[in-house]
Amino acid sequence: MIQNIDPQEIAKFSELALHWWDPQGELKTLHELNPLRLGYIQARAELAGKKILDVGCGGGILAESLALQGAQVTGIDMSEGALKAAKLHRLETLEQSPEIQLHYQRITVEKMAEEHPASYDLVTCMELLEHVPDPASVIQACASLLKPGGQIFFSTLNRTFKAYLFAIIGAEYILRLLPKNTHDYAQFIKPSELAAQAKQTGLTVKDLSGMHYELATRKFSLTQDVSVNYLMYAVKS
Repeated sequence: MIQNIDPQEIAKFSELALHWWDPQGELKTLHELNPLRLGYIQARAELAGKKILDVGCGGGILAESLALQGAQVTGIDMSEGALKAAKLHRLETLEQSPEIQLHYQRITVEKMAEEHPASYDLVTCMELLEHVPDPASVIQACASLLKPGGQIFFSTLNRTFKAYLFAIIGAEYILRLLPKNTHDYAQFIKPSELAAQAKQTGLTVKDLSGMHYELATRKFSLTQDVSVNYLMYAVKS
């Protein structure tokens, strides 16, 4: 099976591994975004005791937050550098919270779906779909990993001119909120496209919400405007 990965994308995020847990570093926007992501999930799902898979976990910012809520979390990614950062920070967190259940694995989501179908109560796939050659394959695999009635959360970028201006020109080149070349506009996904692909895999979309970034406070908030970043919540039939 051909792996659904982009070697350049993997290398790019591996190079950022040393800065993954620096809240003021090159990935500071992820740290600022994480409370919103976690809150969005918590408002729609019970986390304690749930078996959760975080697809494209990177350095583990969201995966660790989910585990600290009492969930049994597995984070998967194909970047060795990012996973090393995740595992190192997990060791540091264990000193303060030895009860957390958090594990990481270098594996594609498609391979994970082959090995563990219908195994998870909840799957998260945040800021990943716009970085893979075949997002539909990822969506299908994520759905396959869910138990019947399982919950899934996606986040990605809308393919609009506004998203190009805000997420690439503004965030990467003018404000330098993200490293340059983080995103490729051609890989952005319209909500209608994501919803259609989700439906084809047996998922029922329950919510679609936009994410707004306030530069003055450096905080994200939910909005009905999905023209740039957006979150999607769905349930497996």
